[in-house]
Amino acid sequence: AFSSEKRRDGDGGVSRHSISSAIASSLFAPLRWMATTLPPSSSSSTTTTLPPPRENVLDMIGNTPMQRVESLSRLTGCDVLIKCEFANPGGSVKDRVALRIVREALASGELRPGGEITEGTAGSTGVSVALVAAALGCKAHLVLPDDAAVEKPQMMASFGATTRRVRPVSISHPEHYVKIARQRAMDACARDGKGAGYFANQFENAANFRAHLDGTGPEIWRQMGGRRGGVDAFVCAAGTGGTLAGVSRYLRSKDPRVQFFLVDPPGSSLYNKVNRGVMYCKEEAEGTRLKNPFDTITEGVGINRLTANFSIALGGDGSEAGTSAPVEGVEPLETSPIARAFKCSDREAVEMSRYLAREDGLFLGSSSCVNVVGAVKVARALGPGHRVVTIACDSGVRHLTKFWSPEYLEKHGLTPRATGSGLEFLDREPDDPEFAGGAEAEADVDAGAGDEADAGRDDEILR
Repeated sequence: AFSSEKRRDGDGGVSRHSISSAIASSLFAPLRWMATTLPPSSSSSTTTTLPPPRENVLDMIGNTPMQRVESLSRLTGCDVLIKCEFANPGGSVKDRVALRIVREALASGELRPGGEITEGTAGSTGVSVALVAAALGCKAHLVLPDDAAVEKPQMMASFGATTRRVRPVSISHPEHYVKIARQRAMDACARDGKGAGYFANQFENAANFRAHLDGTGPEIWRQMGGRRGGVDAFVCAAGTGGTLAGVSRYLRSKDPRVQFFLVDPPGSSLYNKVNRGVMYCKEEAEGTRLKNPFDTITEGVGINRLTANFSIALGGDGSEAGTSAPVEGVEPLETSPIARAFKCSDREAVEMSRYLAREDGLFLGSSSCVNVVGAVKVARALGPGHRVVTIACDSGVRHLTKFWSPEYLEKHGLTPRATGSGLEFLDREPDDPEFAGGAEAEADVDAGAGDEADAGRDDEILR
């Protein structure tokens, strides 16, 4: 604190002024270091560089913030980070997909200005299509199952879209909402000419994959430092598979050491596809699976067929999903980028939602909470010191009548029980060294034991 050239008073001693200056210097040195070393606080309007005004709402899509989840990072010893896709203007990650799909359709002439976009959806994609259609001067017609949260069709209608709610049936049924949406677009073209109607087809449309390859993936790379070693792992659930496909292809191209993981909800077959190479669960193999079971309260993730987008996530070129040709510009990989899949039960997703609200002030939707459960399981599997990224797809605002409804959860035996600041509510994976149960436990998990003992999904869950 004292300089070598001390100031002396008249008696040759050190002056009080010199001592005071030295003490002040020592006390405030750390503050000066922080001021020159740390980035400015986001709450400071005088030091933060803000972007210029956007031209329109579509320019607000993407470039979403990244947040470190403090409580989970502390408990796992890893940096657990979420990309806050709920910050998009339509409130979800599907804004990216809808914008890319519609712009590509307009550019190719498959959709003409003022034409009608149709889609079969359980919610978020429909909201995003409605927003994008309104901004681009098109119409939107969304078909969705009548058991989807009521907030979603209300939001679609708010953007001027028309909606039709139908009973949930198997994908093989002619009245399945995806088939109804496809037929409506075909009828519009037959009646009024090419481009009058356009079926968005989020599951098989590779514009979905490209939205994340060109947008979400590069953003994550830059936000995590833009260097090798900035990201150790990326994990998310899959409905269409577009997010996992696009992000994994981009990050792998920048750093081959990044590991990719899937987290899967009850009733979906993707867990088995990744871990065992078969696209079915034990109930299907034994022929005991119901045609239209209730398997999960989460919305937007999980599926029982291989889509073009998830085929790309597995390292394919899209053709093995039943499309007529490989997706243009997509080269198959020698091995799947997805290292492993984890499971997430409804109980884990519900408890995680309340935990995050209680501990971190985060109000997230069901698929976001599935992703965060997956991020914690990946962090535990990798061990302390790693950086794990996932997607916070949407907030809890559009889940108030189901996932965030105490009455709805009580009806399905999922009333939250955990109240502490720990993660005891998370299940151990069967091959986790700390998992007590061994082979018998793994057999039980395969059979769908636990809160979702009758789990099985004959149909895809659409966002």
